[in-house]
Amino acid sequence: MSQNIRNIAIIAHVDHGKTTLVDKIIHASKIFSEHQHFDDLILDNNDLERERGITIVSKNVSVRYKDVKINIIDTPGHADFGGEVERVLKMADGVLLLVDAFEGAMPQTRFVLSKAISLGLKPIVVVNKVDKENCRPDEVHEQVFDLMFNLGATEDQLDFVTLYGSSKQGWMSTDWQQKTEDITPLLDAIVNVIPAAPTLDGTPQMQITSLDYSSFVGRIAIGRVHRGTLTEGEAISLCKRDGTIKKMRIKEIHVFEGLGKVKVPSVSSGEICALTGIEGFEIGDTIADAEMPEALARISIDEPTMNMLFTINNSPFFGKEGKFVTSRHLRDRLYKEIEKNLALRVEETDKEDTFLVYGRGILHLSVLIETMRREGYEIQVGQPQVIFKDIDGQRHEPIEHLVVDVPEESSGKVIELVTQRKGELSIMEPKGDLQHLEFNIPARGLIGLRNNVLTATAGEAIMNHRFISYEPHKGPIPGRINGSLISLETGPGTAYSIDKLQDRGVFFVDPGEEVYAGQVIGEHSRGNDITINIQKGKQLTNMRASGSDNNVKIVPKKQFSLEEAMEYIQKDELLEVTPKSIRMRKIYLDENDRKRYEKRDEE
Repeated sequence: MSQNIRNIAIIAHVDHGKTTLVDKIIHASKIFSEHQHFDDLILDNNDLERERGITIVSKNVSVRYKDVKINIIDTPGHADFGGEVERVLKMADGVLLLVDAFEGAMPQTRFVLSKAISLGLKPIVVVNKVDKENCRPDEVHEQVFDLMFNLGATEDQLDFVTLYGSSKQGWMSTDWQQKTEDITPLLDAIVNVIPAAPTLDGTPQMQITSLDYSSFVGRIAIGRVHRGTLTEGEAISLCKRDGTIKKMRIKEIHVFEGLGKVKVPSVSSGEICALTGIEGFEIGDTIADAEMPEALARISIDEPTMNMLFTINNSPFFGKEGKFVTSRHLRDRLYKEIEKNLALRVEETDKEDTFLVYGRGILHLSVLIETMRREGYEIQVGQPQVIFKDIDGQRHEPIEHLVVDVPEESSGKVIELVTQRKGELSIMEPKGDLQHLEFNIPARGLIGLRNNVLTATAGEAIMNHRFISYEPHKGPIPGRINGSLISLETGPGTAYSIDKLQDRGVFFVDPGEEVYAGQVIGEHSRGNDITINIQKGKQLTNMRASGSDNNVKIVPKKQFSLEEAMEYIQKDELLEVTPKSIRMRKIYLDENDRKRYEKRDEE
């Protein structure tokens, strides 16, 4: 029985228009009339994804076109969410590679594309945003061909179909100078070029590649049926990571239809489905025949490159803003996260309330922290640390490929900033009216670099990076040059004292804001830390001032985003994250304790 199913993953660099294109495909297939409310993956990270304009969790939707069912998997573009991409590509038979007509193939396009090519998936290239000024579709097409060739694509993969268009305006065409009415040329290409999902007979096999959660039925296993047929109520075996096999029964089977799911009695190989009634599964487990179970090869995920210390909030302000503040809450939440976030690892430390969390990069970890604070958790995190490895008795560290597009007049400053942090310039070429720079830089050097580059280029630099490999340690890298301004007392700061101390540095708090002793309230203009009192008010007397008081003029405080604050803190500092605030603090709040530990470290 041949099924008319095409499974296709959409891959692209961040902000090249993947999710917009999926929207247009959904509109084109007119499924909104039967639009129903449903519990699915999109709801989990909705606010965060909308605010940042990025995809964090892959989504499944399906459309019908000319009697063919097209299952579309929208994937994240950031290398930090590579774990998501690596596992969902297992469900696809082809990929839609989306490339910006001006920017061309970017580093993270390369990362995801290399995974797709190694899995032997058939690509269709879409050069998007050809309506932009100074776009260069033909050059970009050549660039994509070279990239695929360099990644070792087969002749069949190199013989790809290219479409040009604008997903925002909702049209696609085989010639970028000829605008069409809609995106049907793209749907035709998917039906004609992407191979139909193969039907394999035999005992059932399905690998769980992602999961969903519903408050009614619990955890839902999602994957593509690799072989055979799965039937509602059927007994199956669950093959686990450690080789154990558990017997279970499928309760219900759902397939993706439009934006929702539809219950079906059975599902055969090649289709993507969601199963309920399976308990205690992990991503990568295989659902197999009850009598003769055969496990599929597990999904291999690249190693994490960074770790951070997570601990409960023990600052003087703990428990004022969050609902979940105990170590039990923190432990349960982190272990729940690693069930669905494959690239994340959690390790316990010798302290019961402290955990080491390993991730792919700053963004990967910050999305977890941001999600937790929105759920009502109060936590403290330490400075992000890069993971070193000993290879043949020599210390190795992760090296990243950094790409910066910057106006020509600022390129010298960027090269200087990156080379200070042991970055090596490999490519420098003009790209439109921008200068295109490529470096290889230790992952440690990236921490805090974005802030400095954006400051030096007046916010005009576009930075992207991806992990390449582990290389021998490159030696010390200079960190933050300026020390911290630390609060001496607890209480609201006064405008009078902040005004008097403005020459000492830049403040992170406004007058009237509650601070506690040991909190980092600003950046010192010099290299050392100093403790200051911002609670002091003006001495009032009954004498009239000769002349008049000077009006207080205070520079607005410096605001940090979560990622910026994570990159800013030093080794002896923590970041306190609650649902309402982000505060930086010293690990030891008392000044005498800090001095004692400093002395001990020096000895």
